[in-house]
Amino acid sequence: MRARRDSGFRGTECDQRDVALLAAIEDGLPLCARPFAQIGEAARMDEGEVLARLRRMCAARVIRRLGLVLQHRALGYRANAMVVWDVPDADIDDVAQKIVAHDFVTLCYCRERRAPDWPYNLYCMIHGRERRLVECQIAAVKRAAGLDQYPSRTLFSSRRFKQRGARFSAPAPIPMAAR
Repeated sequence: MRARRDSGFRGTECDQRDVALLAAIEDGLPLCARPFAQIGEAARMDEGEVLARLRRMCAARVIRRLGLVLQHRALGYRANAMVVWDVPDADIDDVAQKIVAHDFVTLCYCRERRAPDWPYNLYCMIHGRERRLVECQIAAVKRAAGLDQYPSRTLFSSRRFKQRGARFSAPAPIPMAAR
């Protein structure tokens, strides 16, 4: 099987072994000393091949990033805020660098605005144990990055959603009896 442009692989040729590797990592990496070796066992390849294939797929942007999905609530982080700003596009890189300089900022990224209802294009996430501390951290980011002049909103989490990484394989078909 070769993945085609419309399959989400952007014209990159992926073979059956790539597909097997993507399926092996979609539930996350095992917590062990050599997770890529263990993933390789599941995908029937050695650790070196796993790493080489992952590097190639990252370089080709088949995989856009490998990241950690942290179950932060289980660790006591319950005051979680997404802060959004409407920053001039020309200033995004400079402002984002100032935001990520704070070790308590766990995510920072840019998205397209959805005018007229959603004018915000710069997002950052701060996870904290206490809401008051997170509010102080937000104020510190605003001061350090010169963000007081830009429209913003702070959105504290009010409910928990299931967290998981990307899905690469097709879902199993629903049996006729279950429909």
